[in-house]
Amino acid sequence: MSILQLNSVSKSFGEGLHRADVLNGIDLDVQDGEFLVILGFSGTGKTTLINLMAGLEQPSTGSVTFKGAPIKGPSPERGVIFQSYSLMPWLTVSGNVGLAVDTVFPGLSKAAKAEKVAFYVDMVGLGHAATRRPAELSGGMRQRVNVARALAMTPEMLLLDEPLSALDALTRANLATEIERIWEAEKKTCVLITNDVDEAIILADRIIALNPDGTLGAEFQVTIPRPRDRMEMNSNDVFKRLRADVTKYLMDVGIEAKIEGARQLPDVTPIHGVPSVVKEAQKGLIDDRFLDFSQLHKIYPTPKGPLTVVENFDLKVDRGEFISLIGHSGCGKSTVLTMAAGLNDISKGSIKLDGRHVEGADPERAVVFQSPNLFPWLSAKENVAVGADKVYPNASRAERQDVVEYYLERVGLADAMDKPACDLSNGMQQRVGIARAFALSPKLLLLDEPFGMLDSLTRWELQEVLMEVWSRTKVTAICVTHDVDEAILLADRVVMMTNGPQATIGKITKVDLPRPRTRKALLEHPDYYGYRQEVLDFLEEYEHGAKPTKPASKAIAAE
Repeated sequence: MSILQLNSVSKSFGEGLHRADVLNGIDLDVQDGEFLVILGFSGTGKTTLINLMAGLEQPSTGSVTFKGAPIKGPSPERGVIFQSYSLMPWLTVSGNVGLAVDTVFPGLSKAAKAEKVAFYVDMVGLGHAATRRPAELSGGMRQRVNVARALAMTPEMLLLDEPLSALDALTRANLATEIERIWEAEKKTCVLITNDVDEAIILADRIIALNPDGTLGAEFQVTIPRPRDRMEMNSNDVFKRLRADVTKYLMDVGIEAKIEGARQLPDVTPIHGVPSVVKEAQKGLIDDRFLDFSQLHKIYPTPKGPLTVVENFDLKVDRGEFISLIGHSGCGKSTVLTMAAGLNDISKGSIKLDGRHVEGADPERAVVFQSPNLFPWLSAKENVAVGADKVYPNASRAERQDVVEYYLERVGLADAMDKPACDLSNGMQQRVGIARAFALSPKLLLLDEPFGMLDSLTRWELQEVLMEVWSRTKVTAICVTHDVDEAILLADRVVMMTNGPQATIGKITKVDLPRPRTRKALLEHPDYYGYRQEVLDFLEEYEHGAKPTKPASKAIAAE
């Protein structure tokens, strides 16, 4: 039976030349008791759709009804869980949940109110933290308070607007499992907005794609029995087929085909390089162990004595190799990367690049950070030129300009290179960051969770961009990530780190998959899920602490 309906709904903002059509001709029936997931790229109108269901927005045309009655505004019968926690910072966990109880049950006795609050706080696993304030809680715990507060209003329907997107991967997975458990217990109708395909399949009865033009796209029924264990899904044929189908659909409708660029890269030599004729003569001289981490340690002083964050990190990387560095939050991945960049002092051991010790920052080691760190008042072209002008002092202005424009075109910004950085989306800004790094012609490319701040689908697109540009340069690269699929897609070897403190290399997996790689092709490859299982098994061993539940195998030296 249908509980909520949208009939021929369209939503626009602005008027005249400034009018933006966000949703177009939406027809949707949400069934009583189902878990529906709306999946789509950022900017496709997902949040606007949830706001219409919640009564926070009114449609420009068409109608939205709940149990046959028009939705004219917010109502306790439709609880909303936002991406932002929006908690009262001066109230405890119980106090924040109590606000919802007071709103819906104003005549409740003090004892009955306390009992109801405690019930929902316990339901989300925060009974031990009931007296803590938001500042004393992690991001995942704050979002649990948000969930408890919505449930305490006893809504008939839950609307979840990307509630997990701001959380790290492990916390996100755990909270998604918690939401499924609560849904099973309460059997409320749920509509979840997300951009994460795995999350959608784990939680949904039905998945509907939202197309970039604001129309509803393909519908996918999820018939996998509940409960759905994430580790077991990796070997579930129905999950793998559905994952491939949903991914292919989203990439086909959301990621435009790459246009082959017309610009050519000029033959110019960076200050840290050698002329092309010399480079040709030196081929093969320092190809093995081009990058050498030897017994690397990082020790920080603390009031309680020295704290060893990373110890005995020993890794040999060949020229042109792409390494993914993965592990749980706090395992020292970024610490290793910043030492390789020369931005963080080495406590013990050494790092050698091309036969020379790494000492301080240098343009021969380009870094792409999680945040693009652009000059907002400069254009995309000017931001990339800042580094290129320093690195090619002997090149003509026209040649330096050619380098800048070549890489901006390669990352898909041919039509936006003259726009100020402040006018670019997060995804476009990160494209500029990637172009800026490649324009330095570095010996070593270091990427510190470069797509971590982006939604899943934009991340896919930029992974493809990174792979395409890297395939042309074959620069030696290390990418820090917490995304298992990203690690396998990019890497020749996946290096897994144990938990900190005293973090080190726990396991290395060589990824023997053909290049060039695309996400769609990888999902179809018979060996892909075997590699994925290796990495997932390692991460699960270290999920709950510094020591694994079973010893992880160790493979340190390069093949």
